[in-house]
Amino acid sequence: MLNEMSPYILLGFFIAGLLHAFVPQSTFARHLSGTGWKSVVKSALIGVPLPLCSCGVLPTAIAMKRNGASKAASTSFLIATPQTGVDSIAATWAMLGPAFAIIRPIAALVTAVGGGLFVGRKEKASDATTAPIAACDVNVGQKRNFWQKSVDALRYGFIDLVGSIGPWLVAGLIIAALITVYVPADFFSALGNKPILSMIMVLIIAIPMYVCATGSIPIALSLVMKGLSPGTALVLLMAGPAANFASFTLISREMGRRSAAMYLTAIVVGAMAFGLLIDYLLPAKWFALDPMAAHCCHNGTEFALFPTICSAILVTLLIITLIKRYLPTNKITAEMNKEYIIKGMNCPHCQASVTKAIAGVNGVEEVEVNLSTGKATVVGTPADEEVIAAVRNAGFDVE
Repeated sequence: MLNEMSPYILLGFFIAGLLHAFVPQSTFARHLSGTGWKSVVKSALIGVPLPLCSCGVLPTAIAMKRNGASKAASTSFLIATPQTGVDSIAATWAMLGPAFAIIRPIAALVTAVGGGLFVGRKEKASDATTAPIAACDVNVGQKRNFWQKSVDALRYGFIDLVGSIGPWLVAGLIIAALITVYVPADFFSALGNKPILSMIMVLIIAIPMYVCATGSIPIALSLVMKGLSPGTALVLLMAGPAANFASFTLISREMGRRSAAMYLTAIVVGAMAFGLLIDYLLPAKWFALDPMAAHCCHNGTEFALFPTICSAILVTLLIITLIKRYLPTNKITAEMNKEYIIKGMNCPHCQASVTKAIAGVNGVEEVEVNLSTGKATVVGTPADEEVIAAVRNAGFDVE
């Protein structure tokens, strides 16, 4: 499975890095204000290719909301972005075939637009402003030449992004391997002919848990090989990355329980609708698994050179980012400093956002944010309320 995915994942990481370095997030964010359908569609179109999982998209969308984006546009962005991205689209093509790779972003787009419009109906025009939106972009205000941007693209794509989705990718591969090896071939046969029941079962499992868009692919593949329908696999690919308790709780706090309920409803209804569309209306041959992919996941013992090299590179990057994430840096040695407990950080993107937010507070001389412990150590004489306000404006809780 790793060999099947790794070349496409590395390509996706590279494209994601280029998007991050050469297309400022502030360019995207300017189009997310207003309550009309245009802002909702723009938000969905922007969100589909962005390689952000839900832990990364939450602070970004909340910062946009607090700086002028409407609830409708923010909801559309929140639904579309974690479901897919350039990296997961490439990996989906590799493991599940072109039909899944095409329908998945279309489903994310349609679901996001529907959810955004649904929320927008309950939102008054006075609730949204047209103020300029400050996106969560760690490079804003910096003038960089082509080579600096290229280095930043490689760093973001192959270090930050790998660190962000790496743990979930590994978890997804392990779960998929366990399902493939230990679950009997006929375990899901009874549900195979009952797509609605199997979709409900997958939703019950997928909504509480968290798995990123790329990490959900091997799990979906293993379930299809065990007899579940392709439509059920799509439900997992949509609901797993987009809906989880952490997202629901934070959206409830920032946008209200009604908007959070509409957000969850849009994901569930959209996933079920597209799942049934695949199972009942589209040709089954479009979603037939590649025999070579199925063979490699069951009996393959021979490994092609290029995919194996890509797998080795990916594993090396995962190890490097794991060490970087959990190895203490101990840069700050000053005796007089303050510590803040940051809640909601799950990836290097979150870490960079918090670091930038605190560094901009008056009186801060130095700041170090530890992703593994959730602690921010600050040297200087900043006012506590200003640090707390800066972190919350970035979309995180703080003590």
